[in-house]
Amino acid sequence: MAEDADALRVRTLFLSDIHLGTKGCQAELLLDFMREVDADEIYLVGDIVDGWKLRSGWYWPQSHNDVVQKLLRKVRKGSRLVYVPGNHDEFLRDFLDMHFGGIEIQDQVLHEAADGKRYLVIHGDQFDLVVRHARWLALLGDGAYTAALFVNTHLNWVRRRLGLTYWSLSAWAKLKVKNAVNFIGRFEEFLIAEARRAEADGVICGHIHHAASRMVGDLHYLNTGDWVESCTAVVEHYDGTMEVIRFAEWKRANAEAAQPLTSRVRPAPPVEELAPAARNALPSATGNRAVA
Repeated sequence: MAEDADALRVRTLFLSDIHLGTKGCQAELLLDFMREVDADEIYLVGDIVDGWKLRSGWYWPQSHNDVVQKLLRKVRKGSRLVYVPGNHDEFLRDFLDMHFGGIEIQDQVLHEAADGKRYLVIHGDQFDLVVRHARWLALLGDGAYTAALFVNTHLNWVRRRLGLTYWSLSAWAKLKVKNAVNFIGRFEEFLIAEARRAEADGVICGHIHHAASRMVGDLHYLNTGDWVESCTAVVEHYDGTMEVIRFAEWKRANAEAAQPLTSRVRPAPPVEELAPAARNALPSATGNRAVA
């Protein structure tokens, strides 16, 4: 089933908030990630395609088509793929419980992990009161968010030219705003309550573009994050362990681990470059100290 013998094999992969059809989508990074990770099951946890943006203007570069083709290829290779729509791809909620080319459409799913724990898989917009009851405000906020992503994209272009790693301006600003932090906390509470109602051991969701893995009481809260700001995903290993992968950090750590030891150890400078006192401390060819 694996497309690459060197790929990380996991039992389950959870992705959300890719927002294909927008300029903020980090499609190239997602393609890199999917080349390096292979899974028996894949859950797309909402906002994979951004129907809101596509209705106002068509934007679909080749890299976005490549993401779709990559996912379909994984299905052809034997991966199970379940699509749980969100608010930006809510048009798919008209096709719940249907199958398209091996892709299952579900409003929410109870996923049983390898260790027997059950997780409610749901996008989470159902518990966002702004989206449900003030759609005009959600659309206004979406416009402001798009502007932040525009700045973020150009800022990271400059960072790449300077040899710096990816950094999310919008994610940083979000965590600096007290109301946003309070909203994230309330959102987590609602999702944990829903998981408890479903008699699950935890919840895996998306929507708020804030990756997380924490215990809330006796329940496990996991958020997949997104692929416009933080480039994150949740994976389940074959022992049932759940892990948030932050791709930029993960890729950097793997690259450093792959370097030979000699490339990570700073070589000693030539003797000629040492100060006289340091040269005197070096042993001579006969085992005695050098003499100035």
